[in-house]
Amino acid sequence: MGLKRSFVLLAVLCLLAALLLTAGVYAVCNFIAGGYPRGGISIAPDGTITALEQPSAEQERILHLLGGIQIASIAVLPVAGLGLAGVLFYQLKLKGPISVLQMGTERIRVHDLDFTIPEVSGDELGQVCAAFETMRAELLRSNQELWRQAEERKRLNAAFAHDLRNPITVLKGTVKLLRRGAGDEQALDRLEVYTRRIEQYVEAMSGVQRLEQLPVEPRPVSLSQLGNELKETAGLLAPALSLSCRFPEEGWVNLDHGLFLTVAENLIANAARFACSRMELSLKTDNGFLMLTVVDDGPGFPQELIQNGPKPFGKRDGDAAHFGMGLYTCKLLCQKHGGDLRLQNGPGAVVLASFKFQGQT
Repeated sequence: MGLKRSFVLLAVLCLLAALLLTAGVYAVCNFIAGGYPRGGISIAPDGTITALEQPSAEQERILHLLGGIQIASIAVLPVAGLGLAGVLFYQLKLKGPISVLQMGTERIRVHDLDFTIPEVSGDELGQVCAAFETMRAELLRSNQELWRQAEERKRLNAAFAHDLRNPITVLKGTVKLLRRGAGDEQALDRLEVYTRRIEQYVEAMSGVQRLEQLPVEPRPVSLSQLGNELKETAGLLAPALSLSCRFPEEGWVNLDHGLFLTVAENLIANAARFACSRMELSLKTDNGFLMLTVVDDGPGFPQELIQNGPKPFGKRDGDAAHFGMGLYTCKLLCQKHGGDLRLQNGPGAVVLASFKFQGQT
């Protein structure tokens, strides 16, 4: 029932009750007054006039009091009935919804949206509460979306910074070789290739909102070229380690060259951080997948990392210099390329990255 109809109904019922009570008070007062003499005269049918008993002073005061009660009840009780209707209307129809809305407003004021507004009634205030709940749910959804976008941007920025670190390290190493006069035509080619890669990577990252949106653009590339690039990258990122390589001499695969090198550089840089003295790199094709294996003789992976897989911003205790994005980005990029990333303990740490390629010659 609507608020207007509810109030009218309560007012009518309370007024009726007040009028009945007034009539009752009036009748009781008349009944009491009937027991007291009123004074005056009585005229009989035959014209005989008889003087009636006069009330005493005390009885007269009582009669005046009863008359005042009757007059007061006529004036006061209907007004009291309307007041009672207002109190009942507030208690039955207003108090619950208002308290619910006050609670919701207070919690929103302190940025707490983890609650629900219950359905209180089907009247206008119930509709207001339902609209308030819709608003709260929309605010919560908007906040969650903003939080998700902020986390995605944070993850994207961390991956962007992390993935640029390795090619920049390669470029710096190549520049040092050139400054010492130890560079050759191959070093210049490397500068050109890595500069182009950074440019393409920056363009790709600037056009996406999430890491999962990075495009995959397969192109034919020779296995010998990939092997040479892996060897050069390992020499620049881990010059102090003993390097063992097993690469195919012939064959071509169709895959995203830049994406593959990003994964390879991350895995080599990660192995270089934890290896004691040795690193092994191997590359092979197997049933439509290009398999890259990186092995180091370091302490290996934590068991939790092997069981749960790499997570964004997951880093070892006390390692404030890294954001823990390397292995996570590698896994994501491998999956984007139809493959996967597996972590094992060897001796040492063993990483197997697979990439699904289209066509092989």
